Amino acid sequence: MQPSPIVLAFDTSAAHCAAALLLGDRVVTRVDEMAKGQAEHLMPMLEAMLANETLTWADLDGIGVGVGPGNFTGIRISLSAARGLALGLDKPAIGVNGFEVRAFGEALPFTATIPAPRDQSYIQEFRADGISDPTQRPEPAGQQKPATDLIVAVARIAASRLGDDVPRPAPLYIRSADAAPPRDPAPVLLS
Repeated sequence: MQPSPIVLAFDTSAAHCAAALLLGDRVVTRVDEMAKGQAEHLMPMLEAMLANETLTWADLDGIGVGVGPGNFTGIRISLSAARGLALGLDKPAIGVNGFEVRAFGEALPFTATIPAPRDQSYIQEFRADGISDPTQRPEPAGQQKPATDLIVAVARIAASRLGDDVPRPAPLYIRSADAAPPRDPAPVLLS
């Protein structure tokens, strides 16, 4: 009998650092609410979770990572951490998008909604015959699952894809960045 995989999943696409450590049928979770500082907080948080279970990075069979949609900087924090760990540990990193996470375990048809800025929602329809392209609508997202449930779904979906030929994790952006180029001219470099 094949032992159950050990998967560490994490997500920083919202105002939190969320992580789940999947240990067969048992799942250890941690969600630290925070509006900023995820880049400095994520790795010590993950190391503490592993240490609390007397595990090391080498014990992992795979890494699950939330790829968005969500906060642009937050998505990049998780993705860069997952890609770096995957390369350094020679373990697969599996990206899981927020729509899949919300639809996980739900009966079809199901409409997955994710809060977006300015009282809008990112929406994707899951039907028996396939899924729609994600869109953005001017309506509130409504009732959301707790972050703990969402990060557990990232871990379980990633574990189910171990051994599959999956592309490396990439961000899922629904809209372009709100950032604008600077208005001031660049400084003149003197030689």
